[in-house]
Amino acid sequence: MALFEVEALTYYYGGSERPALGGVNLEITEGEFVLLVGGSGCGKSTLLRALSGLVPNFYGGRIGGRVRYRGASKEIGFIFQDPENQLVMTGVEREIAFGLENIGVPPREIKRRIAEVMDYLNISALKSANTFDLSGGQKQMVVLASVMAMQPRVLLLDEPTSQLDPVAAEELLTNVKRMNDDLGLTVVMVEQRLERCFHLADRVLVMNGGHLLNNSRPDDAVIYGLNAGSPFVPPVPRFFAQAGSVKIPLTVAEGRKQIRAMLPDPGAAGIAGHPRPRGTGEWEKVKKSAASPEKLLEIKNLSYTYPDAPEPAVRNISFTLGTGEVAAIIGENGGGKSTLIKNICGLLRPQRGRVKLLGRDIEPQKVYELAGSVGYLAQNPNDYLFNDTVRQEVAFGLKLDHGGPVEQSVDEILAKLRLTHVQDVNPRDLSGGERQRVALASVLVRQPRVLLLDEPTRGLDAHLKTVMGDYLLDLSAAGVAIFIVTHDIEFVAEYARRVLIMFDGEIVADGDKRAVMNNSLYYAPQLNKMFRGFYEGVITFQDALDTLKWCRYEVG
Repeated sequence: MALFEVEALTYYYGGSERPALGGVNLEITEGEFVLLVGGSGCGKSTLLRALSGLVPNFYGGRIGGRVRYRGASKEIGFIFQDPENQLVMTGVEREIAFGLENIGVPPREIKRRIAEVMDYLNISALKSANTFDLSGGQKQMVVLASVMAMQPRVLLLDEPTSQLDPVAAEELLTNVKRMNDDLGLTVVMVEQRLERCFHLADRVLVMNGGHLLNNSRPDDAVIYGLNAGSPFVPPVPRFFAQAGSVKIPLTVAEGRKQIRAMLPDPGAAGIAGHPRPRGTGEWEKVKKSAASPEKLLEIKNLSYTYPDAPEPAVRNISFTLGTGEVAAIIGENGGGKSTLIKNICGLLRPQRGRVKLLGRDIEPQKVYELAGSVGYLAQNPNDYLFNDTVRQEVAFGLKLDHGGPVEQSVDEILAKLRLTHVQDVNPRDLSGGERQRVALASVLVRQPRVLLLDEPTRGLDAHLKTVMGDYLLDLSAAGVAIFIVTHDIEFVAEYARRVLIMFDGEIVADGDKRAVMNNSLYYAPQLNKMFRGFYEGVITFQDALDTLKWCRYEVG
């Protein structure tokens, strides 16, 4: 018997004439792991809310059809896109205890559950921390602990790894899958970074425009996606499909076995570490900037310590960023990346060292003065949104700057980021990915010379990541210096030129993306891991295709 039964489910948010869900039919069996995929704003999060009862009970709106759950609502745990929306207490331990106290769990039992879940998720070190001092990824882990302490029967997750570094994301998903396998926990998850979780699911549901297009096992969902020209196929199976392979593996481990069979014998041909032909330009997707290598950003011995913190959040940071450069900084959650970027844009002021933008020290400059030349996108898009429509939101900063062709500039950036169709919608009525693009448009429309982006791909589907990445490369070619803080390793591999790794407040690696990522155990894209040991230096998707082609025809 199905745990969830969804019949002809249709839903309209209040004030909207566009259905968020249109006639969805679905059954979910107890103990299943179901993955929901689809484009930004297609209805994935709304379907999760409907399963939990939040739609329409909390969000209002109009609903048709039926959602039946064979159990009690308190058995359903929900992890939202933005962890800050779920944090209500200032202390981590109190946060985890909050839900338990509300349902009358005895104090001794509360203490045991807190200790157990924090140890299970490897966050015991955060027990006495203030939730306001945590990084985005740490907040997400605390929210997960709070939900799991309630011992739910069903766990609904809305992009739970969007703010986690690769190691933490792997650990989180491993724990979720272990609970699914060992405890019979029913899991329904929305996720955009499909390389992390596609193979974990029992079923994959593909949505578009509020409709359920496909409902099948992961391997069949890959075939469906490839035949439909869908971008919602992870890198490994997409590579083998484009390479003409009959068998399509889902994981790096399966892919390595198949690569071993497809490539010439490494021992006989000496292919491992074999020099690859370069100079044709087909190895790099990154465009070369037409501008001169002027230093737009200079950082010298930067250090910053938060009030009452025992150790600096960033220490002794030095680097420069030149005209047209695209650099990405990656690393552990809480390692100081967001703190660094806030020191650069003036939201925080360096306690030691110097930051120079466009040749001028930022110390005497006000934040609004810096905003004319540097654009900053924060982790949380809700920090930006206060106007009544998307169009007003994007135009707001531009109108403050000057009285030039505001409408034309707004039209152009809305079209670039695929937002024209929602320009008259209130930004807070949009999906997480759509809000992210609105916030980015508000920054880009002012045409900054230095662009600082903190988790810019959060909430974006595969297609929109490509749109954003290509647009960033266009800006780079026009001379804009771009500095990206992200945990999206696949995006970095395709679009960055330079990669920095930050750990415990210090930069421990800085160089060409190929050198840095090829020498990293964890901060490397899936295709690099798959080819590692057979052929070194594969970073981008095109690298992998070209390498296989070259090996077949030149080496083999």
